Amino acid sequence: MLETINFPVYYESLADYRNPEELLDSCRALGYGIEFVWGGDDAMDALPNSCAAGYHLIFYADWLDFWYGEEHALLRKFGSRKAWIDFYSGSDRNALIGQYRADLARAVRLGAKYVVFHVSDVSIEEGYTYRWAHSDWEVLDAAIELINLLFQSDDYPFVLLVENQWWPGFTFTDPEKTAYLLDGICYENKGIMLDIGHLMNTNLDLKSEAEGANYIHRMLDTHGSLTHHIRGVHLHQSLSGAYVKSCIGRSSENIAEDYLNRFAKSYRHILQIDQHKPWSDPSIANVIARINPEFLTHELASKNRAVRETLVARQRAT
Repeated sequence: MLETINFPVYYESLADYRNPEELLDSCRALGYGIEFVWGGDDAMDALPNSCAAGYHLIFYADWLDFWYGEEHALLRKFGSRKAWIDFYSGSDRNALIGQYRADLARAVRLGAKYVVFHVSDVSIEEGYTYRWAHSDWEVLDAAIELINLLFQSDDYPFVLLVENQWWPGFTFTDPEKTAYLLDGICYENKGIMLDIGHLMNTNLDLKSEAEGANYIHRMLDTHGSLTHHIRGVHLHQSLSGAYVKSCIGRSSENIAEDYLNRFAKSYRHILQIDQHKPWSDPSIANVIARINPEFLTHELASKNRAVRETLVARQRAT
């Protein structure tokens, strides 16, 4: 099993290290590699070739209306055509395809053994109300279409892992939908990146980490032989059901406000749901042993190097 930490690459995130080599050497000394994600600037250009264990592809949380050219919905959410064109860096799906292809090229250069692709769709408003504009099936169909366009050459040197969310799309709560997604992807070297915290977010009644571990086991039981497709795990825990129940059904966004301001505020709200805390209950060890993944990423929220290394050490000890 290859252990990694998640690390978004932008100038500020690298400030804790004298140079990229110190980042890489420190992680190797602590016994894990890195799952990189592009942070939007050119800081990643300083990373040496073939230094990544894994790579998390870019994602737009709200993308289906853009993908299908639903301008009426985009205008309602963004306020103007210019706003959504600026946000997606283009006027049609080709802009999105181009961004993903550029990101895949980064993963190739960095020598990633696997890449991670989010399969979900949620607008700012839906993140508060939990009333969905698109069904799981609609999101799965769009994701399959995009993935097959991106991977049609079938010559990438890494595993493609689809990641579950608690929003519409792939949630790892329904075996029929999980099988549909995997069967629809034509790229052969594929599998699942099971995000433990995201799966916990699908059950608002969880009160403890032990209950969370039991819930994960139940979802694995439900999926039967499909669990063999789990090749990676994003490990963290989230017990945010009480917070979500207090928010469901009421929107806190001001539709007249600038979209990017609303987006920033909603991101803080999402972090209250998806907490990315380290596991402290040893019951999770049986879950990991049962899955026996090829890749295990400690995907923990941290504001600097010292906090990151402390939290990862705590979870590894658990």
